[in-house]
Amino acid sequence: MVVKNGKKWVMMAGFIGKERHSIDEKGRLMIPARFRRKFADAGSCDGGASEYGRFGALYVMKTSDGSLELYEPSVWEGMGKSISALSDFNPEERLLKTLMYECLEMVELDRQGRIPLSREFLEHAGISGEVVILGADTKMIVWEPARLRGVVDGSSGRFAALAGRYF
Repeated sequence: MVVKNGKKWVMMAGFIGKERHSIDEKGRLMIPARFRRKFADAGSCDGGASEYGRFGALYVMKTSDGSLELYEPSVWEGMGKSISALSDFNPEERLLKTLMYECLEMVELDRQGRIPLSREFLEHAGISGEVVILGADTKMIVWEPARLRGVVDGSSGRFAALAGRYF
């Protein structure tokens, strides 16, 4: 997908699909190969050195629903500009900045396509073994499988109403 970001056009990944993976004993998550290929398509993880490290990087954010969201730097750049534009002198805007950055880490992919997840982030998401990675267009969402199943099962009756309201 190509979008306009400020004055320039930027490739965005267009992650779609669902994958199951496991966290290894060192807390690393393997990014699915089909999603890593999207990095290469967008030019952010082409195997060459970049400002984000040899193999690319992702921003990892804890969310209020208990999942983790993964963003490419090109996607996070626009969000980061919006956050940076908030005033440090407005108490609500300063609080929002603090809350956003408290929930955020930048991690580098290793040569095998893994990212390290801190104990804090794993505990936040209730992850100790298997995960489900959902491709959600401009981001990936990482869930502990039972937690995701609970959200989906608990909200299944709301799908038609939500879809009708927004589409």
